[in-house]
Amino acid sequence: MALTATISTGAAISLVANELLRAAERTSVASSTKLDQLADLIEGSERVFVLGAGRSGIALRMTAMRLMHLGLDVHVVGDVTAPAIGPGDVLLTASGSGTTESIVRATERAAAAGARVGLITTAETSPLSDLATVVVLVPAAQKLDRSTGSSAQYAGSLFEQTVVLIGDGIFHALWQRQGASADDLWPRHSNLE
Repeated sequence: MALTATISTGAAISLVANELLRAAERTSVASSTKLDQLADLIEGSERVFVLGAGRSGIALRMTAMRLMHLGLDVHVVGDVTAPAIGPGDVLLTASGSGTTESIVRATERAAAAGARVGLITTAETSPLSDLATVVVLVPAAQKLDRSTGSSAQYAGSLFEQTVVLIGDGIFHALWQRQGASADDLWPRHSNLE
């Protein structure tokens, strides 16, 4: 049995926060143009569809909610109320590897239907990158990278956390473009909680 060092929960939170801050700063600097292009793609679409597997999908669902608060027509792929995608629409997807089979297949269908694709990934070259209109690269470990070179966290945690921040950053930028107040957005907040 290997000996392991212990870390307090507070120290672990600090480690996660510091890694996330560094990844977010590197993404915002290295991909600033791509981030603006992704925001433009979303803002200029008729409808926004979000698609991701596992925790990446959960992160994108959070983004979908915020984009809905802006008044955008947003759908989560796989929900029973999601309509067919087509020209004028955008598919926003996140995949660390860019190779998740179900995401690649759905993205191929979306592109074939005429939708544009925005991708958040750690893989500059991948099947999803080839399909995307805009690719935002995140400097984080992929889920199968068990080294600690890119992150001390487990699997794709840093990537998924960064996807949440990118989504919130896009929301905030688009909100500021709208010039709407928080009171203007509030009526769209769920009242069935």
